Amino acid sequence: MITAGRIVRLAEFDRAEVHFYLDGQMCAALAGDTVLTAMLASGHALRKSEFGPEWRAGFCLMGACQDCWVWQDEGPRLRACSTLIVDGLRLRTAPPESWP
Repeated sequence: MITAGRIVRLAEFDRAEVHFYLDGQMCAALAGDTVLTAMLASGHALRKSEFGPEWRAGFCLMGACQDCWVWQDEGPRLRACSTLIVDGLRLRTAPPESWP
């Protein structure tokens, strides 16, 4: 089943398509999108809050608040609002088991 994401692209459809994985599922984005844009266009959240059951979708959207950290399958986190999506990137909405 295909569901709409939290954000919907209205323009700039002429950029190259790139593919990334979100919780093991392949998703598509456009070259030049941030990880935050790619994730929110593909779903409804970036991750769950570490302080409760709420889902997070970013807050300041400019790299100041620390709310958009997401995990890569390999373990390290990245800041979704200021990192550009790249082809083949593997992202998680929950920390890997090895996360401290």
